[in-house]
Amino acid sequence: MSNTMAGLRHVSAARPGATTAMTTTRRQPVPGTRPATETGGADAGAETAEGWRLVRAAQAGDQQAFAALYDRYVDTVFRYVLFRLGDREVAEDVTSETFLRALRRIRSVTYQGRDVGAWFITIARNLVLDHVKSSQYRREITTGEIADAGPVPYLAEHRANDGPEQKVMAMATKEQLLRCIAELGDDQRECIVLRFLQGLSVAETAVIMRRNEGAVKALQHRAVRRLAQLLPRGTR
Repeated sequence: MSNTMAGLRHVSAARPGATTAMTTTRRQPVPGTRPATETGGADAGAETAEGWRLVRAAQAGDQQAFAALYDRYVDTVFRYVLFRLGDREVAEDVTSETFLRALRRIRSVTYQGRDVGAWFITIARNLVLDHVKSSQYRREITTGEIADAGPVPYLAEHRANDGPEQKVMAMATKEQLLRCIAELGDDQRECIVLRFLQGLSVAETAVIMRRNEGAVKALQHRAVRRLAQLLPRGTR
């Protein structure tokens, strides 16, 4: 594990009973909570509001608040980075650096009309791009590792309001889906990861990818069509 995690250890030290929190990049979420990007409906609004409440508390110097932000979003960030880079050790380091940068910049972030998780993902995305530019590496997706990185929101029972794109995602098994996503082009893969594996909205995805919402919708449509072609015939 990278030494960057040392900068996060002191944040958890102020938490009652927390002696080993943040000593590893990924950890079990606090019981009764889950990342805001994995909730829906009215719960999503409440989760978004709670995320920004924690940001304001952290800006006021509450170390426990930043530790709570870490708990809520570490798996979301790690899963995104792992899928982009395909290397667990590197993904852990990049995830650690993401939260260190967020800690250094916490006082400058302001409400952006979307879940604060999008801010963490934006920081992670920039670090991923820096890593790709500054190193020569062979990107290999190990579906087993990624499958263990957390739930895929749309690999669940079909819901009444699901559109055709969500149903394509839900019809595949997790392993099939991850394998096929790995075969997409970079932009299509990132769009699918953000929209469906991370559960971000079109607006949040547009901000992270630095595109307008119309472009994200078109990219998503093309990516899902391509996935439908790649999936085994029996799941189409």
